[in-house]
Amino acid sequence: MMTNLDALLTALYVHLDDHVLRSADRPRRRGPDRVLNDAELVCVAVAQVLLGCDSERRWLRTAPGRIGHLFPRLPCQSEYNGYLRDAAPALFAASMWLVRGAPSWHERLRLMDGTPVRCGASRTTVHRSGLGEIAGYGMDKSHHAFYWGAKLMLITTAEGAVCSFSLAHPKELDERLQAIHLLHVQPPAPGPCPIVCDKGFAGAGVHKAAADLGHVLIRPVRQDEPQPTAAVFPGWLRQRIEAVIWTLKNQLGLERHAARTTEGLWTRICQRICALNAAI
Repeated sequence: MMTNLDALLTALYVHLDDHVLRSADRPRRRGPDRVLNDAELVCVAVAQVLLGCDSERRWLRTAPGRIGHLFPRLPCQSEYNGYLRDAAPALFAASMWLVRGAPSWHERLRLMDGTPVRCGASRTTVHRSGLGEIAGYGMDKSHHAFYWGAKLMLITTAEGAVCSFSLAHPKELDERLQAIHLLHVQPPAPGPCPIVCDKGFAGAGVHKAAADLGHVLIRPVRQDEPQPTAAVFPGWLRQRIEAVIWTLKNQLGLERHAARTTEGLWTRICQRICALNAAI
């Protein structure tokens, strides 16, 4: 395994500019030309996450010394913030292209779980925040605590590359409805596959909806089930997606996203997932 950031950014830029975000196909916009094209912006955003700079202000002070030899033209803070707010489609497209290039994309196994994304811790933040469209009060059953934020649903390969993800209001869509919606709009694999999940996805409705799409949900047996017939649950596989969530929230800074709008939160989630898939 290589840990050379220059090699990663160079290869990522070449592949994105040639296959995914072709600068030649980008329509001409009014006004002066942007300092960074879409492929360059994705690479700079990925480097920001991998180097642990959660603040854009701090990143733009650090970037010239770390990646200035690769990207000699870097925008100022206000320009970079504006570019990043509009970069969610490019980051999402890059993430999906990267996961399809991973060898585990063709394996017939997926892992699925949801996790809360906290967006505030005080009543003042709740009232002043611009995240009201996507954020609400929910229950984090893993930690037995309430939170104010959004619910992130992830479907990954066995090695941790994120295949599908969505963000939802914790009150409007519960975990099972969000999973069904995600399976419909973002197929996690080239074909039907078994999906390992937890007890929160129990229910005849969600199992039937997944079976209609060709997927089989594998989960632990609940104690209140009358006649458990499932095989021994692979608990070690559940630990893998828990490790992916921990990596996104802690090492890649998703827990410190500092987003104030719905668009900003979605962009920062796409940015972290793109960095994770690029590293894998």
